[in-house]
Amino acid sequence: MLSSGIFMGWSLGSNDSANIFGTAVASKTIKYKMAVILCAVFVVLGSLIGGENGLHTLSGLVKQTLETVFIASLSAAITVTVMTILKLPVSTSQAMVGAIAGIGLSIGNINFSGLTKILFVWIGTPFGAIIISCILYPILGKILDSLPINIFTRDNILKFGLILAGCYASYSLGANNIANVIGVYAQVGLLNIFQALLIGGCSIALGIITFSKRVMMTVGKKLVKLDPYSAFIAVLSNAIILDIYARTGVPTSSYQAIIGSVIGIGLIKSVRTINLKTLISIFLGWIFTPFISLLISYSIYSLL
Repeated sequence: MLSSGIFMGWSLGSNDSANIFGTAVASKTIKYKMAVILCAVFVVLGSLIGGENGLHTLSGLVKQTLETVFIASLSAAITVTVMTILKLPVSTSQAMVGAIAGIGLSIGNINFSGLTKILFVWIGTPFGAIIISCILYPILGKILDSLPINIFTRDNILKFGLILAGCYASYSLGANNIANVIGVYAQVGLLNIFQALLIGGCSIALGIITFSKRVMMTVGKKLVKLDPYSAFIAVLSNAIILDIYARTGVPTSSYQAIIGSVIGIGLIKSVRTINLKTLISIFLGWIFTPFISLLISYSIYSLL
């Protein structure tokens, strides 16, 4: 029964790690192997330390049974895995919520107030990230430029800062997105809170280590060409917005957060730096992901 939840965690890790360290790897500031190790470790820590709040929000959308839990996790995992194979960063939050909504429609029981809250968060996440990156980019840039350092020291500071920001973002990813992986299992009592957080966190880490490379470059390289400083701002903005929602107990999308962060930087540098073709494909994935997951879960539940 836990296999679908572990599959979901694996697929989340294989896709969402690109939202954390994709910009750093694409800008050649951090090597891929170092990025995945750091991301995996801090995702587990974030899951265990800060992941409990989100479990209650997501698990309250629909009254679950062991059967519906399995179907929801499997449907979301299939959706995310297909998108990962296509090298498209997608929202695992949207995939899981779409799957749960499909179950709710099938049984005629869904908490629309909780769903509305999540929908508002989805809208607010990218815009919030745009605002944060637009604020941080000029302020931290002026501070860095005012320091009496040479170019080599500046590069080392940025590299160290990007590593710290990536670790913070990985922690925030674990704290925020663990509910998408294992929250429904905690609701039905199959796992206690600690077991859910540990198993979910480790399954995400496994996805990061084994299958994240395919999608790693899409966000950081194809959307906007990022220099090390821009990559640092993007990752830091992503981490802040994820941390804010993790503390309020609302799972949101690291994918939407990093896209908002990168777009904010692109707007400051010049809108012409944004690859509109890639941006359109990403937004199409944003729109279709919950509907695909909903259709899969609705179909599986109806067939069974």
